[in-house]
Amino acid sequence: MPGLIRGVARTAVVAGTATAVSNRVSRRQAGRWADQADAQAYQQQQFAPPPQQYAPPPPAPVAAAAPSGDDLIAQLEKLGDLRDKGILTQAEFDAEKAKLLNG
Repeated sequence: MPGLIRGVARTAVVAGTATAVSNRVSRRQAGRWADQADAQAYQQQQFAPPPQQYAPPPPAPVAAAAPSGDDLIAQLEKLGDLRDKGILTQAEFDAEKAKLLNG
């Protein structure tokens, strides 16, 4: 029986040692892989092109100043003459008149 116990004890020691060594190798290898991944991420970050810079949008067009009272009347009279001569239809006259009155 003492020989059997000695054999079992020896097997337990060998198995325990093998497990400890295997775990240590696995942890060390995982650490190396993590270091490599970190190094690659750092290099990609260093050599990545800068983010795209966009130009600001152009300023909105300035609306034409509303015509003064005398100027507005003159333009409406010209539109009326064009309508009376048949150059503008009533719908075109109404559209242009609305543009002038709404500014």
